[in-house]
Amino acid sequence: MIINLRKYLFIGAKEAIATFFIRAQEEGFIEFITDHKRRKEVPEDVRKLVKAIKILRKLALKEPYLGGGDLAFADEIATQVHDLTHEIEKLSEEKRFLEAEIARVRPFGQFSFDDIAFIEEQTHKKIQFYCVKTTKTHEIEEAASLLYIGTDYDLDYFIGIHEKPKTFPGMIEMHFDRTVGELNNHLAFVDETLHQVEAELKGFAGHIDFLRDSLLGQLDIHTLEKTQSEVSFLIEGSLFFIEGWVPENQIDKLPALIGNHAITAEPIAVEKDDKIPTCMENKKTNQIGEDLVRIYDVPASTDKDPSGWVLWAFILFFAMIVADAGYGLLYLGLAFFIKFKFPKLKVQGKRFLKLLFILSTSCIIWGTLTTSFFGIGLAPQNPLSNFSVINTIAEIKAEHHYKKKDAVYHDWLQKYPQISGAKTGKEILSKAYTVKDGIKSYDMQNEYSNNILLEFALLVGVIHISLSLLRYLKRKWANIGWVAFALGGYLYFPDTLKATSLVEFLGGVPKDISASIGLQLMYGGIGVAVVLALIQRKLRGIGEITEIVQVFADILSYLRLYALALASTIMARTFNEIGIKIGLVLGSVVILGGHCINLLLGTMSGVIHGLRLNFIEWYHYSFDGEGKSFNPLRKLRMKQE
Repeated sequence: MIINLRKYLFIGAKEAIATFFIRAQEEGFIEFITDHKRRKEVPEDVRKLVKAIKILRKLALKEPYLGGGDLAFADEIATQVHDLTHEIEKLSEEKRFLEAEIARVRPFGQFSFDDIAFIEEQTHKKIQFYCVKTTKTHEIEEAASLLYIGTDYDLDYFIGIHEKPKTFPGMIEMHFDRTVGELNNHLAFVDETLHQVEAELKGFAGHIDFLRDSLLGQLDIHTLEKTQSEVSFLIEGSLFFIEGWVPENQIDKLPALIGNHAITAEPIAVEKDDKIPTCMENKKTNQIGEDLVRIYDVPASTDKDPSGWVLWAFILFFAMIVADAGYGLLYLGLAFFIKFKFPKLKVQGKRFLKLLFILSTSCIIWGTLTTSFFGIGLAPQNPLSNFSVINTIAEIKAEHHYKKKDAVYHDWLQKYPQISGAKTGKEILSKAYTVKDGIKSYDMQNEYSNNILLEFALLVGVIHISLSLLRYLKRKWANIGWVAFALGGYLYFPDTLKATSLVEFLGGVPKDISASIGLQLMYGGIGVAVVLALIQRKLRGIGEITEIVQVFADILSYLRLYALALASTIMARTFNEIGIKIGLVLGSVVILGGHCINLLLGTMSGVIHGLRLNFIEWYHYSFDGEGKSFNPLRKLRMKQE
């Protein structure tokens, strides 16, 4: 829920500043109004700790350090981590240089600079080293006078012995200060040193939690000092004052916070240009909904908290899109794996895990109700079909057409004469099948099930949008007209489309009566919406008529629930059929790989479109947004807990 905030003015003696703000931080329920443009530079100690934590986070986990220590010790550890990291970077760079130098000198083999100097002294000649691109060697006439050493990659290497130093156009003269042997020895030394320094750095991996705790302490100090610096002074600096926001349910804590100090807190009026923060307080499952809401935007302080609404709608939409009990079991297995693999998850991690358990359970329930398990189709007479609500509704629909002996029944009878002797819905669905490649396809059952799911997706859209309209009915009276319009459209259009709706074969309302009621609700709803808009908003209400397109389009958007589920089911069944046809070994690979791809796509669709229907279609009528989160002065450790 969203808690209303009261604006307070805090005035007190200068001597009480430190005590007051320390107590306020410990209690953690006042957001002081500060100038956000005045940013206090983050202390070097904080930056150092952050950088050290980032470094250690990349290392393999070790037993946590439990020795304790103060902020000075944490700073010392961070300094060592930085120094060791710098040393590793320096040694790594030197190693890369040595490896490159060895590659450059290696083609000339093992030689000694002393031997070369002796030869040059005795012969009074100059020994020089050259290299040239292999493709260019034939273009250099003087190359024949040089000693060819060999070719490495795309370079030819030569040695020249001359009376005096000599250069050749197109050739590169090479200079060395160390031989291959000396370079290899130095590289071995650098490698050993680098290994020792890396091992020393890894020894600090267990200190990461200690450094994080120290970072929180440093940030608490920094935040406290920053907030204190925002106070203003009166009467030559003897009094301080500062404004702040206090939640209504925390006001009774103010007397205890102030205590006997020379400080007073007085409620003051909210100014027109004040941006009131949004204080959201949710418990248990609704906290998960709050996490989802914050993905898109923070509600305005004038909004109603949508956390619970978004959560349960998202759960339903996700289950309808994934639409498979088998995939739900895989999600459930993943949830149990995470729970036992990471038993010490933080607060948000625990809420994510709880959401995963809820989503997996919803997928299992929905998949069971729709008889969907890894895309395996079940015959109507299969005992497991008795657990399917969709199959039961399809049987009722088939029996409805049989009893009426209407055009729909005669069309099916023409396609499948074998259903002529069937008298119950289950018998009709069981006999209306075709056989292809030895596989039975129950066409009537599939078509009826798909039509029911399509209509259910639209019905969900009507209900979801109507709830959104009704939530803000006090703000916009015209919404009651659009609720009637939405319900009317649902009742009217089956007659226009010559479709048999749930209202007809489950509710017993004939199609013509349903269409008549629906048409009246549609026209009446439009009229009521426009009239109420004119009453509430005067002449500006005339524009309300344009909402017809918006409401209609938003409800049709819920067809994606059916379309995505159908696509997922078709893909699953296709992979199963291909796998069965090509044999056990290769077929198993196709089935496994196909379901992995389908599961990934289904998960993405469930998350993206499950949230989209809330954030776009539903929010359109009952969400202002663009709020600023309530951020009281408090200790970060308290915030994490």
